[in-house]
Amino acid sequence: MRIGIFTDSYFPQVSGVATSIQTLKEELEAHGHEVVIFTTTDPKADKYEPGIVRFASIPFFSFKDRRVAFRGMLTALKKSKELRLDLVHTHTEFSLGLTGKYVARQLGIPCVHTYHTMYEDYLHYVAKGKVLRPSHVKVVSKYFCNQTAGVIAPSEKAKNKLLFYGVKQDIRVIPTGVNLEKLRAPSTRNIREELAIEEDELVLLSLSRLAHEKNIEAILKAFPTVLDEYPTAKLIVVGDGPIRGELEQLSEALNIAPSVRFTGEVHVDEVNAYYQASDLYVNASTSESQGLTYIEAIAAGTNIVAKSSPYTDMLIYSGKLGKTYRYDEELGQTVLDYLKDRDAQKSNPIDRKNLLQSISSTVFGEEVLKYYQEAMQSYQLEKPVEPKYYRKSVRRG
Repeated sequence: MRIGIFTDSYFPQVSGVATSIQTLKEELEAHGHEVVIFTTTDPKADKYEPGIVRFASIPFFSFKDRRVAFRGMLTALKKSKELRLDLVHTHTEFSLGLTGKYVARQLGIPCVHTYHTMYEDYLHYVAKGKVLRPSHVKVVSKYFCNQTAGVIAPSEKAKNKLLFYGVKQDIRVIPTGVNLEKLRAPSTRNIREELAIEEDELVLLSLSRLAHEKNIEAILKAFPTVLDEYPTAKLIVVGDGPIRGELEQLSEALNIAPSVRFTGEVHVDEVNAYYQASDLYVNASTSESQGLTYIEAIAAGTNIVAKSSPYTDMLIYSGKLGKTYRYDEELGQTVLDYLKDRDAQKSNPIDRKNLLQSISSTVFGEEVLKYYQEAMQSYQLEKPVEPKYYRKSVRRG
C-alpha cells in the first residue's frame, strides 16, 4: 500500500503529533508499506529528507513554532499521481489537511483523518481568543471529519468531543503507541550528573511544550509542598515554548529556582534518558487529546502523577503506576501521597506487561492498518471506481 500522510506539524517541530506520525510511519514501513509525508517547510529541516515533501509555509499567528502551508495544492496532486497513492491520511484540519482531502478527491482514493488536537484549549493563540470561538471549532471539525472515509481518535475524550460536534462519520479510537524498545533501552547519558543532581535525591520530571495550556505553573506552585518533605528534591522541566521566561520568573518568585532545572528542548531520541533519570513524571495539563508523554514515561519505567481523566485513571489503575488528582491545589499532596505509598503498593509485573503491550507502537500500527483496509473496502463499495491515475493509464493503452 502507498500512503500519503498530510500534516502541518512534523519534525524538526517537536510535538506529540510529530511523534505520533513518525511512529506510525515506522510501523507502516516495517509492514512493507510505502509512506510519504507531505508537510511544511521548516528553517531547521535537513536539506535531504527521503520520503518527505515540504511546501512553502509561514509561522502560525502567535503560535510561532508551528507552521501552515500557503501553497502547493497542485504540486501535491502531481506528486501524489507520480507516487500512485492508494490512501491519504490527514493529521490536520487546516492547510495540508485540506490539501490532502483535495488530492484524495481528485485521485478517487479514500481519505482517513486523525483528530489530534483539542482546539478549544488553543483559541487564545489567534488574536488572544477574540476572533475564534468554540462554535467555530465545532463547525470546522464537523465539516472536515464528515467529508472523510473515516476518523481516528487517539482517545475516548477526543471521540466524545467529535460526537458532541455532530460528526456522523465512523470514529475509531486508536491510541498512539510508543516504541517500547527505544524507551526501555538504557541511556548512555547520565542526566543527574549533567544537571548536578545527586543519585539519592528525589527527582520529579515535567516534559512538554512550555505553554499556558500545559499548566506547568501548577507544577511549580505545588513543588514547595514537596520540598517541605524532601528538601533536596529537584524538578527537571524539559521543553521550550512561549512562556519559558514566565516560568523561570515564577520559580524565582516561589524561591525554588535552585531546585529547578530548565533544560530547553530535547531531541525525541533523548527523552528516555530524562524519564529514566527521574523518580516520577508529573503532568498537570488538561488539553491533551491522549497524552503521549504519559505512556512514554510508563514505558521507560517511570510512574506518573497526572490530572484525573478517564484515560489517566485507566493508566494508573493498570498496575498501580502512580496517582491522579482532580484540582491543582491537590497536586503537591498527591505527589507526597504517591511517594509514601509507592513501596507498599508495588505494581503487578503482569499488569504492567499487559499495559505496555497494549500501548506498544506495534499494536498501534496494526490497528491503523486494519482501519485503512476497512476504510478502503467501504470507500470502494460507496464509490466503485479505480483511482484516476489507473483509469488514465488504461485510456492511454
